[in-house]
Amino acid sequence: MLLKWSQNIRQSSKIFYEDIREIHKRRYLLQPIALEIFCGNGQNYLLSFPQKVRNKVFQKVSSMATQIADNAQQSVAGQKRTAHVEQNTGLLSSLIGETSVTQRWVRGEISNFQYLMHLNSLAGRSYNDLMQYPVFPWILANYDSTVLDLHEPANFRDLSKPMGAQTKERLDQFLKRYNDWDDPQGDTPPYHYGTHYSSAMIVCSYLIRLEPFTQHFLRLQGGHFDLADRMFHSIKEAWHSASRQNMADVKELIPEFFYLPEFLENSNSFDLGTKQNGEILNHVVLPPWAKNDPREFIRMHREALECDYVSRHLHLWIDLIFGYKQQGQAAINAVNVFHHLFYEGNVDIYNIEDPLQKNAAIGFINNFGQIPKQIFRKQHPAKRMTPTKQFSMLVDVSPLIPPQSPIGGTPAINYDKIFFYNLKYLKSSQLPIKELKGPVGSIIQHEKNMLSVEQNKILIPKSYNRYVTWGCADNSLRVGCYDSDKTYHVWENIDICGDIICCTCPSSKLLIIAGTSSVLSVYNMDAKMKKLTLKQTLFGHSDAVTALTSSSAYNIIISGSRDQTAIIWDLARLTYVRQLVGHMGVIAAVCINELTGDIATCSGTWLHIWSINGHQLAVVNTSMGSSDRMQQILCVTFSSIREWDTKNVIITGSTDGVVRLWSIEFISKAPQHSAEELSTGASKVKPEVKDNNVQSLETVHWERTLIFRTELTLHTAYDHKINTEPASITALAISKDHYTLYVGDARGRIYSWYVAESPFANQVRVSSGLALQKTNKCSSMEL
Repeated sequence: MLLKWSQNIRQSSKIFYEDIREIHKRRYLLQPIALEIFCGNGQNYLLSFPQKVRNKVFQKVSSMATQIADNAQQSVAGQKRTAHVEQNTGLLSSLIGETSVTQRWVRGEISNFQYLMHLNSLAGRSYNDLMQYPVFPWILANYDSTVLDLHEPANFRDLSKPMGAQTKERLDQFLKRYNDWDDPQGDTPPYHYGTHYSSAMIVCSYLIRLEPFTQHFLRLQGGHFDLADRMFHSIKEAWHSASRQNMADVKELIPEFFYLPEFLENSNSFDLGTKQNGEILNHVVLPPWAKNDPREFIRMHREALECDYVSRHLHLWIDLIFGYKQQGQAAINAVNVFHHLFYEGNVDIYNIEDPLQKNAAIGFINNFGQIPKQIFRKQHPAKRMTPTKQFSMLVDVSPLIPPQSPIGGTPAINYDKIFFYNLKYLKSSQLPIKELKGPVGSIIQHEKNMLSVEQNKILIPKSYNRYVTWGCADNSLRVGCYDSDKTYHVWENIDICGDIICCTCPSSKLLIIAGTSSVLSVYNMDAKMKKLTLKQTLFGHSDAVTALTSSSAYNIIISGSRDQTAIIWDLARLTYVRQLVGHMGVIAAVCINELTGDIATCSGTWLHIWSINGHQLAVVNTSMGSSDRMQQILCVTFSSIREWDTKNVIITGSTDGVVRLWSIEFISKAPQHSAEELSTGASKVKPEVKDNNVQSLETVHWERTLIFRTELTLHTAYDHKINTEPASITALAISKDHYTLYVGDARGRIYSWYVAESPFANQVRVSSGLALQKTNKCSSMEL
C-alpha cells in the first residue's frame, strides 16, 4: 500500500498496489523528480519527490504493483512499454517490433484526438499539472460564417507554422526581435517568443467558468478576476489575439475544446466583470456556425479535428510541438524558438544557491510555461488517407469490447456495411442466429463471439465465461459457467435489496444489485467467486429500482425506479451525483453511451436523452401506428462510432415487437412559445450572451430533436402480418464494427440485422426521416 501525504490539509490517501495499472516517470518544474500513477478506478496522482528519490520509488512500486497493464489499447501512452514511439512505419518494423502509437495513427487505427492525447502523455504533459497541461492546436481560422465548410482549406489554420507566424505582419515582428536581440550579459540567447503557448494561467483562463479552475485562477491572479477585456470571452476574439493581434499571445488550445461543452457556459453565474464597451461577461461567445450552442460547437470542432484536411496536415504541427522543429536550427528556420528557460536542461534549480535567483527561476517556470519533452528527432510521417467510402476503425473507450489488433493493423471499415448508414437496405437473418431457454436479457460481443444470456442473468467481465443469476425463490445469487450452464457457487442471505429486480457488473470484482427495497447494494467479489462482501449501500430512490446499468469508462452507475426518477451515482466513490427527473412513469430501461457518456432513460413510450452532467438533450414519445397496442420501451442502446457523427442512432425495443431507430438532430424553428412547441419535449437553447457575430441567428430558434429514422418489424412485430410468432423486444446490441445489429426477444430468439448485398433484399419499414410529430404520421413504405 502506497501512502500519499498532503501537507496543507494533513491528510493521507491510500493507493493499493493491486489497483495500480500504470506508472510513468514525469518532470516537475522541468526537473526529473516526479511520478504519475494511474489506477484501475480512473483516479490518478502526480507525486513529486526529493532529488534522487524518484527512481528508487519507481522501482519499488513497479515491483510491488502486480496488476500493471501493458496493453497498447488501454495505456495512456497508446503503446506497450517496450515500443519506441519513433520507429519506421513499414511492414518489416511491424513484424519484428512492437507497434508504436505513431504506427497506429498512421494506419488510421486511432483518431487524431486520441493520438494527440497519447503524444501529450509521452511528452510528460498531464492533467495533474497545470504547468504541463496537455496542449492541442488551433485548427480553424473561420469564426465568422454561419456554415462551416470542412472541405475549404481557407477555413483552417496553417498547421505547418506556429501561432506567431500565422500572419506575415506579426511574423516579421518576431523575426526582427530574434535578429536584433542583444543581451549585454550574455545569459539569454535570442528567441522569437517570450511567452509560451501553454501555461497554468492560460489553462485556468480557458476553464475559468468551471471549478476548481476558478479558484486556481483567483490564486494565480492575486485573489481577483482579471480585467474584463483581458478575460477569455469569445472564441473569435481569442483566435484573433493568438494569431494576429497580440505580440504577447501565442497560446494554443487545450483538450477540453474538443469534448467539454460545460467550460463554455457560466453555469455558476460568476461575476466576471464588464468590458469597456459595456458588454457584460457571461457565457463564452461562440462562432455563428455553432448556433449559439456549446454542445454543437464542441461537436463541430471535434469533427473539424478529425476531417481530411487536418488529418493530412496534423503531422506538421506535431513537428513543431513534439518533434524535430522544437529545438535547434530546425526551430530557428521554423520561427519556433522560445525563451531558453522554457526548455528542459537549461536550468537546474537544485544548483542555484542564491535563494532569490532560485525563487525567480521557479516562479518563471510556474507562470510562463514549459516546452514538452521532445519525442521525435526526425520528420513525423503523414497519415495514410483511406478512400472516400471507407474510414479507419477508430477505437472507442468501451472497456467491454477490446478492439482488434492484427499485425497488419485494423482493416478499414466500409461505409456501405455500417448498418445505420444504410437503413434502406437492412436485411434480417431468416432464422434466429441463437435461441435461449427464456427471454433474452443481454447480448454482448466479446472478441469475435456474440454472447447472450436470459433475463435475470448478467455476464461477468472481462472474460465473460461466467455469469451471475438472480430471481431464485430463496433470493440467492448464483454464479454459473457460460458454456456448461453449471452452477459454481450460491450466495445466500442477500436480502438487503428485498426481491432482486436488476443487477450490473462493472468489473470482475464488483457487483451491484437492486430491487424492491429501493436500495442499491454494492458488493466485492473475490477472484474465485466464492465470497461476496457488502462494500456500500446507496440510498436515493423512494420506490423499487427497476433498471440498472454502469460504465467503467465514465465511472458512473445509472439506476431507474418506480418513483419515476433516475439517479447518476459515482462508481469510483460510490456516492450520489444527481437525479434525472421528468419521467411520466416507471423507468424500464437505461443505457450509457460508452463513447460520449450520454444517457438514455425510457419510461413507458417516452425516450429521454441526457448529457452525463444531467442536462436533458431531447425527449420524444415513441408511440406510433396502432394506438390500441402497448408500445412500452423495454430496452435501449446507442451506436458508438465517431462521436461527432450526427448519423449515430439511438435504438429502442418495445412490447409491440418493433425496433425503432432515432437520431438527434439540431434543427431550426421559428421562435414561438405555444403549447404545441412545448409538447415536442426537446431541450431549448436560450443564449444569454449576444454578439454582433450572431445577430443574423437571433430570429432562428435551434433545438435538439429526436428524429425517427426507421423501424424493424420482421419476425417480431405484432402488426406485421407475415410474422407467425411475434414477441416483445427485450435486448439489443451492436457489433464492434457496427456492421450488425442484434435483436433479442421474449421468446429467447436472437436475430441479426445487416446491410443486404442487393438493395432489393430489403426487409425494413423505411421512414421519410422527418421529425416525429404529435400526430405520429410519417411517410413510409414496406418492402
